Amino acid sequence: MFIPVNEPLISQEAKENIKEAVETGWISSSGKFVNQFEENFAKMYGSKHAITVTNGTAALHAALLSLGITKGDEVIVPAFTMAASWMSVLCTGAKPIFVDCELDTYNIDVAKIEEKITNKIKVIMPVHIYGHPCEMERIQEIANKYNLFIIEDAAEAHGALYRGQLAGTFGDFGCFSFYGNKIITTGEGGMIITNSDELANKCRKLKDLHHSEKRFIHDGVGYNYRMTNMQAAIGCGELLHLEEYVKKKEWMAGLYNKLLSDVSGIILPKTKENIRNVYWMYAIVVDKNKFGISRDELRSVLKEQGVDTRDFFYSPEDQPVLSSLLGDEKFTNTKYIAENGLYLPSGLAITEEQIKYVCEKIKSVSSHSFYV
Repeated sequence: MFIPVNEPLISQEAKENIKEAVETGWISSSGKFVNQFEENFAKMYGSKHAITVTNGTAALHAALLSLGITKGDEVIVPAFTMAASWMSVLCTGAKPIFVDCELDTYNIDVAKIEEKITNKIKVIMPVHIYGHPCEMERIQEIANKYNLFIIEDAAEAHGALYRGQLAGTFGDFGCFSFYGNKIITTGEGGMIITNSDELANKCRKLKDLHHSEKRFIHDGVGYNYRMTNMQAAIGCGELLHLEEYVKKKEWMAGLYNKLLSDVSGIILPKTKENIRNVYWMYAIVVDKNKFGISRDELRSVLKEQGVDTRDFFYSPEDQPVLSSLLGDEKFTNTKYIAENGLYLPSGLAITEEQIKYVCEKIKSVSSHSFYV
């Protein structure tokens, strides 16, 4: 048996939409599904505008540029996040300012944000890690206090709720990814949501080579960040199943929690009160002293048994491209979970049999002292 870390579900509606796009010849960035996907996404999120783009990184980049973020500016980002978050900042010429994470949710530690704020900080970019929303009320308070923008990176948090409100709807922008392993996928793709007419217009120009009102006359520097009609066709179909997919993720996490709760040295994901955690990935931390072997050793054993896993994101001090920016700065919590965390098979296509198999193999490792 081989169990991939992620296997997506593609709905029948998505398949039918793709067939229509191909058969009608609307396969590039024009076509009805692009507009339909934007309209349906905006409606679902209660947002005035939704703008499709090529991926989540492009969404963040365009959002930052629309706010005028440039060289000399600084942006608060979590130390524990996928590189797209801070790379989007670097692409504007601005500097990412990293804040360490919480040990329980892996999200940005809001108690440590204010100590990093200077007059160069223009934006706070919270990332809803692994589907658990950040403490958005506190982040909003800080942003209002210092007159900062908020760009939410909700790439991993489709359908997640903070105090009953959808993650991605608290800031000036919400940015989403539809990569193949996301809860809603278009293969590759992204979305920007905002309630600002001005910012939405800027993003639409930035994603389409900054055309003026007259096509092929460009009144600024833009990018080719257009989503194709074929990708949007998949998105339109998949969006119909968001609640179903989130419930599948909750079921998955519940079963993992039940089967792994008695394994010493395996630290299970936490969910805070008033949160709907959508468990984009089921993430655990391995305490070597209690479990008996390290994270890397566990990954190796599971791989031999046909179970695919992934490391956590790495800490900023381990990224060569950031060395000149960071100096000697360290991020203790991020470093710890980066070195000891992994996520288990978590795709929407996962079965009960597969989850039980994974848990059996983990328990088997923990009960054999010869692995120590």
